[in-house]
Amino acid sequence: MRPVGFRNFLLLASSLLFAGLSAVPQSFSPSLRSGPGAACRLSRAESERRCRAPGQPPGGALCHGRGRCDCGVCICHVSEPGVYFGPLCECHEWMCETYDGSTCAGHGACDCGKCRCDGGWSGDACQYPKTCDLTKKQSNQMCKNSQDIICSNAGTCHCGRCKCDNSDGNGLVYGKFCECDDRECIDDETEEICGGHGKCYCGNCYCQAGWHGDKCEFQCDITPWESKRRCTSPDGRVCSNRGICVCGECSCHDVDPTGDWGDIHGDTCECDERDCKAVYDRYSDDFCSGHGQCNCGRCDCKVGWYGKKCEHPRSCPLSAEESIKKCQGSSALPCSGRGKCECGECTCYPPGGSRVYGKTCECDDRRCEDLDGVVCGGHGTCSCGRCVCGRGWFGKLCQHPRKCNLTEEQSRSLCESADGVLCSGKGSCHCGKCICSAEEWYISGEFCDCDDRDCDKHDGLICTGNGICSCGNCECWDGWNGNACEIWLGTEYP
Repeated sequence: MRPVGFRNFLLLASSLLFAGLSAVPQSFSPSLRSGPGAACRLSRAESERRCRAPGQPPGGALCHGRGRCDCGVCICHVSEPGVYFGPLCECHEWMCETYDGSTCAGHGACDCGKCRCDGGWSGDACQYPKTCDLTKKQSNQMCKNSQDIICSNAGTCHCGRCKCDNSDGNGLVYGKFCECDDRECIDDETEEICGGHGKCYCGNCYCQAGWHGDKCEFQCDITPWESKRRCTSPDGRVCSNRGICVCGECSCHDVDPTGDWGDIHGDTCECDERDCKAVYDRYSDDFCSGHGQCNCGRCDCKVGWYGKKCEHPRSCPLSAEESIKKCQGSSALPCSGRGKCECGECTCYPPGGSRVYGKTCECDDRRCEDLDGVVCGGHGTCSCGRCVCGRGWFGKLCQHPRKCNLTEEQSRSLCESADGVLCSGKGSCHCGKCICSAEEWYISGEFCDCDDRDCDKHDGLICTGNGICSCGNCECWDGWNGNACEIWLGTEYP
């Protein structure tokens, strides 16, 4: 028989154990796994039910879409900035409302996504004082936006603070002065914010890569990198910092939208016609002081005038006709189309350069370079725009070796185009490379498959003489731009 004291000890221990168990919340359950790595004792349906918010139907988001369900228990994770917590990952420390840049307006604490306001304050962001010592005039003055409009006509003023109109409870109108209206971002057809392809900030859509439009409703057929490349100006700036790039095309910020062409234009917004006016006036056509032509924001002065805006007269004993004739020489164009004629003398482009020279700019050593800038293929020297090839090499750019280590069969296989025709039927094959017919000067390309007549012309010259025609497209030399390389973007003329 046990002593009475021992029985009393057992009774006391039993009562303490019972009291402890009764204090455990009803939601508490012992481990649902028999050991680490063991199978879950719950069925999949029961496990997911415990991870789903009350009232949600089967198939609804588990753990509020912010975590994973592990045997009826939510393990929260981060898919956006902030920290998720709570039994069902329902809380987010960054989800509380802000006012004037401060969470809970600095008058409360963030508790599971909701502001718990300090005494004397109320509102979703604890922004409204319960007692107001301001006059109505003072209150309204504090509620005016930069245009002196009370709450941007999108809310009402309460003690110097705007309460935005959100009768439907979606919170799309917000801001210190109710200046942001995200309803502007709703696509009329899909009724989604930014068409479901972007995010809305203060009424403006910021589209995901590959989408564009006011409401991200259009999809690009090129990659973002290709789009940026097409919009990059020669100086390396996207749309010359004068426009926005939309799917590989620049939309220039033109200050005069009434014009047919506009003051700011060009494929990459590189041209600003305002630079040609002595005093800018959007209603005036007085370009280059009336003594020249505006070419992509730079004045091309008439004979007898000079200066950045052609504002200075230049005395010249020659008439305009005599001056041009002297600059022409044997060429069809003054200064061979590669320079500027002033009083019978040529200034070759680019100014200060050494590759274009001669009395009438007839020598252009750039013609000795390939697309990579290699002079005469590295196998010759350039003399007045023509390659003088070294021993063992020939061709316009000294690109063909006279000796060949290939068999005729190997050579022909390298000269066949995709359709199996040798040099597209417009040239001969030498050592695996096509030599295009000299009789048809306009035939070019690796397989003689290009027609240089497709390149744009200006003043009757292909690529204006300021670039290389590469399979129908002008590859402009440094300082030049435009479809026909007709726009000079380099330094000022001397």
